[in-house]
Amino acid sequence: MSRYHRACLALFAAGVATFALLYSVQALLPELSRAFGVTPAQSSWSLSAATLGLGVALLVTGPLSERTGRTPLIHLSLTLSALAGLACAFAPTWHALLGLRLVQGVTLAGLPAVATAYLREELPADRQGRAAGLYIGGTALGGMTGRLISSVVAEAYGWRLSLAAVAAVGLACAVIVASLLPASRNFAAGPHVALSRRAFTDPALLSLYGIGAVAMGSFVAVYNAMGFRLTSAPFTLGAAAAGAVFLVYPAGTLSSSIAGRLADRHGRRAVLPFGFLLTAAGLLLTLPDHLALTVAGLAVMTAGFFCVHGVASGWVPVRAHAGGVPAGQAASLYLFAYYAGSSLFGNLAGTAWSYGAWPAVVLLAAACLVAGGLLATSLRRVPSLVTSP
Repeated sequence: MSRYHRACLALFAAGVATFALLYSVQALLPELSRAFGVTPAQSSWSLSAATLGLGVALLVTGPLSERTGRTPLIHLSLTLSALAGLACAFAPTWHALLGLRLVQGVTLAGLPAVATAYLREELPADRQGRAAGLYIGGTALGGMTGRLISSVVAEAYGWRLSLAAVAAVGLACAVIVASLLPASRNFAAGPHVALSRRAFTDPALLSLYGIGAVAMGSFVAVYNAMGFRLTSAPFTLGAAAAGAVFLVYPAGTLSSSIAGRLADRHGRRAVLPFGFLLTAAGLLLTLPDHLALTVAGLAVMTAGFFCVHGVASGWVPVRAHAGGVPAGQAASLYLFAYYAGSSLFGNLAGTAWSYGAWPAVVLLAAACLVAGGLLATSLRRVPSLVTSP
């Protein structure tokens, strides 16, 4: 197997593990609400605590990787986060679970902080877009896997065993990555320096950070509230049946891979706005109280979101490198904004659901998408720093 294919497969598995562990509780929000006697908005904190810890830790792990290297952080992150996930299954109280999820978010930060920087350093320029798309596709599959396993196992055996099962998936992926991921050849360690000023002033990077925040915010808002919608009237589905809607996630795996290829061929500026249009179209399809339309809308929205995230996250290290910004720093700032958006809007989704049910959640998500579409359009007017391959 070539070095290129080993790297792609390893990071695909790493993406599966990261998103399976991070989003394992999303399908369990109604179950956790009942088990601990908390409101829908409070139950959302089991996800927001992890994304908040991850986002803050990224500000450390990204710059740290400029000294220690990419691959050691990837291996350490995958192992510790799986062990933290196992500990969550034994949380005795609600606040203990929140604390452990916060710790798990911190341990998860090692992979997303360096994955795209690793791809930029180790792979040919004309293959970076498709490799980044495949990595993001792995995160899409991981999101589906974690949600499906947790919902199915929880209905049969309870939420504790469901979290333990997802942790086992994370450990298996850590073993795969340890055996496949090639060591860095092109990484050059440098001194630990403060965040580059240009990382906060480059207009393209700032727009990409904003895109990550609002795109992820809309996506998590919809999926956080979807469990409550499907288990309530008029659908009244069980936990396993409601969790089955996450089978639409392969649409994200496919779209991120296709978007990466299109970005290599036609440029990122052309592909990114289309991703937002596709996401918005899917969101609108979920408005009627019709199960088939809701599932179809989720599939289209998922495809659109991963198109946006796959292109934007792969663009950040390329733009940063061309502008003299350390790639690890820029990737960390993008992901900090990405997970901050997840924490903020994901938590607001519970409040929106309590006050206005599904139409209020759609309105919240739509506002995020409009903002993201405007930012994506503005990028077409920002001068490029590199020549497309």
